[in-house]
Amino acid sequence: MPKFNLNWLYMIIAMMLLGLYLTNESGTATKNISYDEFQQYVRDGYISKVIGYDDNSVEAYVKPQHVGNVFRQDSSRVGKNPLITTEAPSRESLGNFLQKERDDAHFDGSINYEKKRNYFGAILWQILPFAFLIGFWIFMSRRMSGGGGMGGGGGIFSVGKSKAQLFEKGSPIKITFKDVAGLAEAKQEVEEIVEFLKEPQKYTDLGGKIPKGALLVGPPGTGKTLLAKAVAGEANVPFFSLAGSDFVEMFIGVGASRVRDLFRQAKEKAPCIVFIDEIDAVGRARAKAAAMGGNDERENTLNQLLTEMDGFGSNSGVIILAATNRVDVLDKALLRAGRFDRQIHVDLPDLNERKEVFGVHLRPIKIDNSVDVDLLARQTPGFSGADIANVCNEAALIAARHGKKFVGKQDFLDAVDRIVGGLEKKTKITTEAERRSIAIHEAGHASISWLLEYANPLIKVTIVPRGRALGAAWYLPEERQITTKEQMLDEMCATLGGRAAEDLFLGRISTGAMNDLERVTKQAYGMIAYLGMSEKLPNLCYYNNEEYSFNRPYSEKTAELIDEEVKQMVNEQYERAKKILSENQEGHNRLAQLLIDKEVIFAEDVEHIFGKRPWASRSEEISANKTAAELKKAEQEEEQKAIEAEKEVKEEEKHEK
Repeated sequence: MPKFNLNWLYMIIAMMLLGLYLTNESGTATKNISYDEFQQYVRDGYISKVIGYDDNSVEAYVKPQHVGNVFRQDSSRVGKNPLITTEAPSRESLGNFLQKERDDAHFDGSINYEKKRNYFGAILWQILPFAFLIGFWIFMSRRMSGGGGMGGGGGIFSVGKSKAQLFEKGSPIKITFKDVAGLAEAKQEVEEIVEFLKEPQKYTDLGGKIPKGALLVGPPGTGKTLLAKAVAGEANVPFFSLAGSDFVEMFIGVGASRVRDLFRQAKEKAPCIVFIDEIDAVGRARAKAAAMGGNDERENTLNQLLTEMDGFGSNSGVIILAATNRVDVLDKALLRAGRFDRQIHVDLPDLNERKEVFGVHLRPIKIDNSVDVDLLARQTPGFSGADIANVCNEAALIAARHGKKFVGKQDFLDAVDRIVGGLEKKTKITTEAERRSIAIHEAGHASISWLLEYANPLIKVTIVPRGRALGAAWYLPEERQITTKEQMLDEMCATLGGRAAEDLFLGRISTGAMNDLERVTKQAYGMIAYLGMSEKLPNLCYYNNEEYSFNRPYSEKTAELIDEEVKQMVNEQYERAKKILSENQEGHNRLAQLLIDKEVIFAEDVEHIFGKRPWASRSEEISANKTAAELKKAEQEEEQKAIEAEKEVKEEEKHEK
């Protein structure tokens, strides 16, 4: 049943007024008679007025004192001006008859001749303005009340209402924790929150309190929103979902009003979960001064949110989930215990987690036996869950483009190359001199990365233009938990290998090393200014986290010293790269010529020239340790089975005796 409101009352009143207007003076009785009866009534002096129309129809009004004689009813029942209608032979005969009766003193009323009126048109013109006004009023009421639908909102009357979407039992969300690969620790934390709501007695019996909120923190694409959707799919409680920007509006006071309305709805549905995505849109730290970028409306919204989350009121059974990738800009009052009791870190997936993510996204894709999930996981370091989903989709598109029925290993490798390096531009025209310069540059990168212990292992090198790059080298970056200065210097030296090769073997430098120089400079500044890896500035960190700070946390003299140290560090690695290339000139030249001939070379080709690397990569070491552990576990299980079998044999021998 629809809820009664004032709009229904206004509608009823409008319809009653319209009915009264249309029925006004319409209670007059009308009687159709023959022309002979009409003539007799005229002779008897019953008629007070006659109207003749151009279609020969006649209307005649009866005198009040003779109403009973004509209608056989009292005048109170037939109305004020009852009339009779008839059909005359012609307008001339009617005129002659009435003139004769007037001469004989039988008729003393008036005579009018008119054109036939269009009663439908007259009624329409009377009704149409009222219908238009009523329709316009209904339209404006619906617009101002927010559109009249479940997805409305945005009207004048509903501007202060919450825009949260409500998901209850039987909602279309089908995502569960099984669809969330990796993120084992984050899932455990979130599953515990769901358990709080399902069995609160289990925790409150021991004196514990249900946490009020949890903040999902992590880089973009790691699965924060997906985790919240899984909570909505798993929890058998109402789930409110909205974005932080939904609180923001052009009207003053709307944000705070929407916060109040959201928590009012949540309390009515308790126990429930409220999920606020991208909470940094409304939870940004309040400015200390108005001149430094303060926003009164946003701050009022934040104040209301802080009050609702931990004010004097009770929100028992309402748990707040929020997600952000900018936890550093959030207000400290929002992060304290009692509001967001937990911060759940959703980091980029590591090697094993990427395998699980690939397993989820490969389910709907038709793949062949050549696809190696382990290799794909190793080739995608630093990829988020969203990036991996994009790789799988891109591989399927590439396979479909080539008319394949299954997605193969090469399609996935091409997809990774496409995402990392950009689209191949085989139509770009280059001269032989340019190709040689590019080949020497890329061969410089490949040679030094192969010859240095801590440089990233090489996968392949190409001189085919891709994206904005004229050539590229692909590596398997080491996912180290801790990085030493020596490892960073080796990476820096390998990055400078291209520029060093151009300088050493061509006697000139080009613009192709711009991206390399940018990366090396940033890395050097980070090592010296933030990590304290400088001889002249040891054990010092000048990191500044203040958003609106215009002052550097060090003096001008220190800035000059940092610049000198950066310059010295970069130049040392540049000279080191030149020295290594000059010592391995023959191998570098063979590698460059191979690049010119084949355009694309792989790690096997580099190994053929320089020999096998004497150092095992970190991932290989982890994989070897994992394999060794699995073999040891299998041996232990076999030994245990053998012991149990021996015991069974001995027990059988005892029973036989």
